[in-house]
Amino acid sequence: MSFKKETPLANAVFWAARKGNLALLQLLLNSGRVDADCKDSYSTTALMVASYSGHYECTRELIMQGADINLQRETGSTALFFASQQGHNDIVKLLFQFGASTDFQTKGGGTALSAASQYGHAKVVETLLKNGANVHDQLNDGATPLFLAAQEGHVTIIRHLLSSGAKVNQPREDGTAPLWMAAQMGHSEVVKVLLLRGAERDANRKDGSTALFKAAYKGHNSVIEELLKFSPSLGLLKNGSSALHAAVMGGNVRSVVLLLGANADPTLTNKSNDLPGDLTQNDRILRLLRKQMANGRS
Repeated sequence: MSFKKETPLANAVFWAARKGNLALLQLLLNSGRVDADCKDSYSTTALMVASYSGHYECTRELIMQGADINLQRETGSTALFFASQQGHNDIVKLLFQFGASTDFQTKGGGTALSAASQYGHAKVVETLLKNGANVHDQLNDGATPLFLAAQEGHVTIIRHLLSSGAKVNQPREDGTAPLWMAAQMGHSEVVKVLLLRGAERDANRKDGSTALFKAAYKGHNSVIEELLKFSPSLGLLKNGSSALHAAVMGGNVRSVVLLLGANADPTLTNKSNDLPGDLTQNDRILRLLRKQMANGRS
């Protein structure tokens, strides 16, 4: 966290909060010359600094000295947001004891729950949900806590969110669903959990690609294996291509083998009238495609 230094006393309060120097913090606050809610030019408070830095006793001291728990920084962040982002569950619980709200959002739409979900703090997510955090929070681009957890591969958090009512197919504004994002990132265990909880295997983004198409292009074979268990489309997609075309373009031989083994059609042309074999010069892939085509004719 960066902040602007103000008066020497305020600067000393920030320093004590950041370093966890409880004795100095108490001395400064008890002097009557500096307020517990002193701010810098970004509206950062000492409570935010202590919460971010994970100093429980300093956080508690500031609260007992009258610090406003729900003040927002210029960016919209609160002490609860910072503690959640950094995974300080003991401080999150303390803030809730003194009235912290989960409703505040950053300028980008971020909340304490979205931050904890993105950064993989499962215990914090659990605490936030127990204290009224909205599982349907969305960033300005439409990303939900579930989407962010899927993007980063946090399986335990995904289970928490789904059990709390998160919508498994809720897309971002560009049509990207959690399953698509997990597939792109190669998180096979996340893909498995999402599929078992009802994710639409053939949901496409605005560009017409599906989770299987993206996994095939990226060569994420463990993801391809999970998706194939749910019989996804192997034909032409809304983007005018197929998963086999994507695998061939990606150049991963194992991906091509998996798709051919699932009966992907090597004679299917894309919107440009290209066969999968027209999209590569890889000899191993070309031999696989020709063999499959020969078997199909026999």
